[in-house]
Amino acid sequence: MDADVIVVGAGLAGLVAAHELTSRGRRVALVDQENAANLGGQAFWSFGGLFLVDSPEQRRLGIKDSLDLAWNDWRGSAQFDRTDDEDSWAVRWARAYVEFAAGEKRPWLEGHGIKLLPTVGWAERGDLRADGHGNSVPRFHIAWGTGTGVVEPFVEYAEQARRDGLLTFHHRHRVDELIIEDGHVSGVRGTVLADDRSPRGVPSNRDRVADFALTARAVIVTSGGIGADHDIVRRYWPERLGTPPARMVTGVPAYVDGRMLDISSRAGVRLVNRDRMWHYTEGIQNWDPIWPGHGIRILPGPSSMWFDALGRRLPDPCLPGYDTLGTLRHLRTDPDLAGHDHSWFVLTRRIVEKEFALSGSEQNPDITAKDKGAVLRDRLLGKGAPGPVDAFVRKGADFVTAPTLEHLVGKMNALTDEPLLDAAGLRRQIEARDLQLANPYSKDSQVQGIRNARRYIGDRLGRVATPHRLLDPDAGPLIGVKLHILTRKTLGGIQTDLDSRALGADGTPVDGLYAAGEVAGFGGGGVHGYNALEGTFLGGCLFSGRAAGRAAARETG
Repeated sequence: MDADVIVVGAGLAGLVAAHELTSRGRRVALVDQENAANLGGQAFWSFGGLFLVDSPEQRRLGIKDSLDLAWNDWRGSAQFDRTDDEDSWAVRWARAYVEFAAGEKRPWLEGHGIKLLPTVGWAERGDLRADGHGNSVPRFHIAWGTGTGVVEPFVEYAEQARRDGLLTFHHRHRVDELIIEDGHVSGVRGTVLADDRSPRGVPSNRDRVADFALTARAVIVTSGGIGADHDIVRRYWPERLGTPPARMVTGVPAYVDGRMLDISSRAGVRLVNRDRMWHYTEGIQNWDPIWPGHGIRILPGPSSMWFDALGRRLPDPCLPGYDTLGTLRHLRTDPDLAGHDHSWFVLTRRIVEKEFALSGSEQNPDITAKDKGAVLRDRLLGKGAPGPVDAFVRKGADFVTAPTLEHLVGKMNALTDEPLLDAAGLRRQIEARDLQLANPYSKDSQVQGIRNARRYIGDRLGRVATPHRLLDPDAGPLIGVKLHILTRKTLGGIQTDLDSRALGADGTPVDGLYAAGEVAGFGGGGVHGYNALEGTFLGGCLFSGRAAGRAAARETG
């Protein structure tokens, strides 16, 4: 045997699984098609959001959370409707994960040196129903160091295990086949790719230089999802979300190609919930791209007005930061919008300065560098938009600025193949909404949401602008942002039991095979069901990778 356990994929789930194994004395072969610069995979690029329940950070901010409330939110969001089949393990994973988030998760993170910002964000506020999708309270905890900081300790563990002789890196090794002997998965075969010293995230060559085979007593697949392959995204795009866009921007590096899903299927593994996926509607083209079609997600506060490609205000619950897939479904199922892949934010300088954040470690250099002074200076005390946001306003292809609405609409129309927006129509809708701001109460659901958000001190101080009229010249200039669909996450995948053992077509474990992270739907083949509550993707990699590593260590003990 070349190792006790082979881990396929050196992203966060794979690194966590490798740590659980090597800390128990198991020998690990860590196999990845990219070079050493890409350790940590796409988690490295993330904002570092982590879903926690009833945390000290929440309690200090006056947030009353509980396991019961979080589980009610999770079930309302997941809407599990295949519980006798494809969701049978996902439901159990979901309950276990929410209990983890309400209990052991925070001290476990602290034990690995991962600390959290004192503020808690209110992501994915939901579909406006108490028993429906969304977070009832703020639960989005950001790790100091963003996703880079979450990945960091597990990279260090892997490097130490290598020095101790317990872990071997096999970079530039692409797995093409799982080796099965007498019904047991005993290794992998694949292609050695030519050396490539491209920086992290930059596409690498696929030039074959040799074949390889590795054997072990168990294999853990942690190879990620399909977000970089738009053809696969379109192939599994569900009818309930309408027609897939002809053009999307890409939220993950090119190596997130989904190859191991079909490879696992050919080995007899059961794939479930492949029609469930998570893509954002607030994507913008990166003015300084790293990978092809590189898009960034705006993390919006609640105040921007949202219009479709034809200039019509989006209906409830399609509000900024509320219901990701509900908004996607509206934009892709309205027959009038079938030929258009974009929508628009219209906002003011005050809103962009206070409310706009950008997802990604590289878009948040102050938090990524763990620079508390810079966070305080740039986000709370400073004037103007944070540097990365200001760079997009000035340089981004999807941003236009103007002193008047008519001038702004002219610039917005210049960003599309034909002029679709009517300035008079937008003015009517904006003026109607502006009239709702004369009182501390309103019939407009978005204005109600803004005032509700400002009752939470975390939003009032650092996330939500003081309510004002969009057409108030003192709040200007006006800003228009063209929004694209941004590919991101696979919510289905390899079905696993609570030990992360991969299941076969008959529902029994495939001997010697485990799966964790996005390739397993973050646990069970779809722990999120139909909707994510945010902060649950990194956490799903941590939780499922931990389960896989511990179970494989027991099997190989």
